[in-house]
Amino acid sequence: MKVSLKWLSDYVDVSGVAAEDLAERITRSGIEVDSVEERNQGVSGVVVGHVVSREQHPDADKLSVCKVDVGSGKLLQIVCGAKNVAAGQKVPVALVGANLPDGLKIKRAKLRGVESQGMICSARELGLNDRLLPKELQEGILVLPEDAAVGTDVVALLALDDQVLEFDLTPNRSDCLSMLGAAYEVAAILSRGVKLPEPGELPSTGSGRAADQVRVGITATEQCSHYAARLIEGVRIAPSPLWLQNRLMAAGVRPINNIVDITNFVMLEYGQPLHAFDADRIRGGRIDVRLAQAGERIQTLDDVERTLAPDMLVIADGERAVAIAGVMGGAATEVTAGTTRILLESARFDGGSVRKTSRRLGLRSEASLRFEKQVDAQAVIPALERAAALMCAIAGGRAADGIVEAKVGEPAPLTVNLTLARINGHLGTDLSAAEVRAIFERLHFRCELVGADGFAVHVPSRRGDITRDVDLIEEIARLYGYDNIPTSLMSGVTTPGSLTREQAVRRAIRNLLSLSGLQETTTYSFTHPSQIAEYPGLYGEARPIGLAMPMSEERSVLRTSLIPHLLDTAAYNRNRNVDDVLVFELGRVFLSDEAQPTKLPDEHWHLAVLLTGKKHSAHWSGKAEAVDFYDAKGILDKICTYLGVTDAKYTPIQPAGLHPGRSAEVAIGGGAGAGSERLGWIGQLHPALAEAKDLDATYVLEIDLGVLIRHADFHIGYRALPRYPAISRDLAVVVGRDAAVGDLLAKIKETGGDLLESVQVFDLYTGEHVGAGNKSVAFSLVYRHEGRTLTDEEVSKAHEAIVQALATTFGAQLRA
Repeated sequence: MKVSLKWLSDYVDVSGVAAEDLAERITRSGIEVDSVEERNQGVSGVVVGHVVSREQHPDADKLSVCKVDVGSGKLLQIVCGAKNVAAGQKVPVALVGANLPDGLKIKRAKLRGVESQGMICSARELGLNDRLLPKELQEGILVLPEDAAVGTDVVALLALDDQVLEFDLTPNRSDCLSMLGAAYEVAAILSRGVKLPEPGELPSTGSGRAADQVRVGITATEQCSHYAARLIEGVRIAPSPLWLQNRLMAAGVRPINNIVDITNFVMLEYGQPLHAFDADRIRGGRIDVRLAQAGERIQTLDDVERTLAPDMLVIADGERAVAIAGVMGGAATEVTAGTTRILLESARFDGGSVRKTSRRLGLRSEASLRFEKQVDAQAVIPALERAAALMCAIAGGRAADGIVEAKVGEPAPLTVNLTLARINGHLGTDLSAAEVRAIFERLHFRCELVGADGFAVHVPSRRGDITRDVDLIEEIARLYGYDNIPTSLMSGVTTPGSLTREQAVRRAIRNLLSLSGLQETTTYSFTHPSQIAEYPGLYGEARPIGLAMPMSEERSVLRTSLIPHLLDTAAYNRNRNVDDVLVFELGRVFLSDEAQPTKLPDEHWHLAVLLTGKKHSAHWSGKAEAVDFYDAKGILDKICTYLGVTDAKYTPIQPAGLHPGRSAEVAIGGGAGAGSERLGWIGQLHPALAEAKDLDATYVLEIDLGVLIRHADFHIGYRALPRYPAISRDLAVVVGRDAAVGDLLAKIKETGGDLLESVQVFDLYTGEHVGAGNKSVAFSLVYRHEGRTLTDEEVSKAHEAIVQALATTFGAQLRA
């Protein structure tokens, strides 16, 4: 919000306070002032001149020689190159010795042999933003109004002797989206009064009541609680007077014509958006505030035809929608040069409705910005009357008798109670009741004493951000001065910060995988339904949850698996000649079993890993090796071991999206008779899906971190180094190819008992030497006793028991 000090001074006395000091005090009181802009960019010595005559330059086709009266008693001869200069105009003239922006100083000069005693200036040469000027003044020299007095200082005429404060408002301070709101704020800071604008007289048309000519009705009562209109006749569309244009340009608004400028002026003054219709284009003599019909179309003021949804609020006449309520008017009822009758609208629309409509249509305006933040309910009529009076005074209009309005309910006045003890308890101050009451008076809040130390504060409707006693305490604090609140040490029991169990597990996994050479990725939580169909993930039965307002078709549903986006990451790198991709992601997936969600989805933390290409590049010490299933399994085993999970079990499965013969389900927690839980999946990506993504053999795993966290054991046990020697034995057995090596290991550990310290697979062979349908598995077993040295007989007995158990359970035969 840009606040002109000259404009602000119409409502509150700011004399004696420099703009920079005022900006600092406003910032210290809770509203940040981003900048203080000087409207005068270095202009001096520029006055209003009257072009008495214009003649062609004798030696230049594009130059004119003008005689200009600047009120000095003699005419100045000035050479001008602008096409639009003409006799009879009032123009800004930079006299000899004048200063212009960028350090330009005007000197007496000769142009093509003709002396020039000054310079006729354009808006840009005066440091004005020509984009804020009316279109007819953006090219060539700046033509001033005919009533501008010759010799007048242009700095004063164009209100360049002004400073503009730019407020950076937080969403709760929408009251300062108006000059009056800013005036109340400054008045409270400076302890000064506020002077409200006088509406002015409304000359009557003499044609009777406005209600007899226009009817107003509200059918969408949830979206509009108050709609009021004034009928003004006999207006003349023309440029606005210079004072009004100066006010708008200081606020960053381009003047258009007197009617539109008045609606913008009053919106900036009161914070209440208004809209002016050409009353002669309103059909049926009625205004309906209703919801749009399905497929209804309207051409807005920006000449774009828009299709409306049934939940969008519109202003309609007897036949069609003529405006999108709170967002933008329609071209069909636009005020034009031929307009003579105005229907002036002032209303209170629901902020949520305006915000949804504005976002869906991609239309943001100063009006929608204010409606979204809920305008002052009590400003609807005052703003309407103020604008109507200005239209009568500036545009020569006359008002039909009365206001035409429809109203649904009345906002209840708000009174908030609080006590002096609560104020001082929150702030750590020792304020008296008189001091607190004085602050409320500065804020223009009506306050009544209740009991010995209580207050009943009547909150004005313009301050919609104040609803509770703590809001009032905040107002007291900022006006008392945050720097004046005494500092005090905190007291109480302190608790050292720590990670939750879930956070600790995620951090441990992230560090472990990063140190293992994998790179972490972060992808969108949104995906396309086709990606879920290609790879359903661990929860294939989950229903994708669609977004109400997706950023794009590719990001239209919540993901149910992390793998699809890791595949996109791998394909993205592959397309840029990065073939070796080892990545992981920790993130949430969103699960629901409802086709039409009626409750929030379940959110599960997952870990996903993707490996494709080579595990390491070629080196003199060895050849480059491609990743395989056991690299992915090794990563998962490392994670489980690191987190104290030692009972992971792999079972072959054939899920959608994975290779039917190279995939496994992983379960943990099956010890001591307890039921195991599915941890996740691991396997090679289905060749068809890999080909579709243009990837080589790709291996993925995805696990549910919630399951892993429940079984993680962070306890670290220590034991003494062994004092007695170990005995190693190798064992090679031939079993059927269907026998799982994990089951063989489990049986060996079970049978070996306490004497078996460790067992490791060191060879796997299939071929003609072991027979069709068989495989040879070789194990290295280590035996040790903690209290004595084992004998060969003890080890042989234990070893023979293991061989016998394998033979009985799996039909294993010792390999010769």
